[in-house]
Amino acid sequence: MMTPWVLSGNGLTLDLSVPKVMGIINVNEDSFFKNSRVSDVGSLLERAQKMISEGADILDVGAMSSRPGAKLSDPNDEAKIISDSVSELKKHFPNVFISVDTVWSKVAQAAIREGANMINDISASSIDSDLAKIMAAHDIPYVLMHMRGLPENMQQNVEYSDVTLELILFFKEKITYLEKMGLHQIVLDPGIGFGKDIPSNFKIIKEFLAFSIFDKPLLAGISRKSFISKTLNTTSEDALNGSSVLHSWLLTKGANILRVHDVKEAVEAVKLVELLKKG
Repeated sequence: MMTPWVLSGNGLTLDLSVPKVMGIINVNEDSFFKNSRVSDVGSLLERAQKMISEGADILDVGAMSSRPGAKLSDPNDEAKIISDSVSELKKHFPNVFISVDTVWSKVAQAAIREGANMINDISASSIDSDLAKIMAAHDIPYVLMHMRGLPENMQQNVEYSDVTLELILFFKEKITYLEKMGLHQIVLDPGIGFGKDIPSNFKIIKEFLAFSIFDKPLLAGISRKSFISKTLNTTSEDALNGSSVLHSWLLTKGANILRVHDVKEAVEAVKLVELLKKG
């Protein structure tokens, strides 16, 4: 029977007994999918309101692009942007679970101070080792993701003898390290699209259930990514249907959180798959 996980951070809780939908909001101008970008407070709040009305359980706010080839952000600049963004979101939507997508401890600290409930780190604390210490000190849920290298070079080394096995060994090592530090609210993200080629991405999706061996919540982030559009010979703008198909598959393979650009469609996928599970 699946563990009834409940994540708790900064005064809010999130019950994962039913899969949750995380809506992506990029407060930068360099994310790969332009429709996820916002450039001012008004558009930030408008996007957040739309996602919440469509059923988003979590809003994931990021100020650094992690698309292939992107450079790392300046932590001071990012901390200011994220701090202001989280402050505005908490002012208008105090009961919504806010996740912040960052690799920097300074940004995480600023976000938590403003009320952020979770930190989503693509680097597994390898870029800024102090990030894990911040997480443990505040007892905030932490998304641990696998990525080879940095966004600017991650697609230069994408060959694996067995990608699923490598990720399992990676998670085992990282979980041991984080739990020794006192960080126990860990969500696992295999980093689909981060330092993997197309066959590896599909292998991870096919074998997604394997990561449940750790008895941790699982996050899947595949929304509109290039491995979908390339496979279907289309663009990210036209990859919604492909994303929805894969979301449905992942929900049957143990995904507890879907990180998406399109909240309404993901919420519908959760509803339908949950009905099938009960049947």
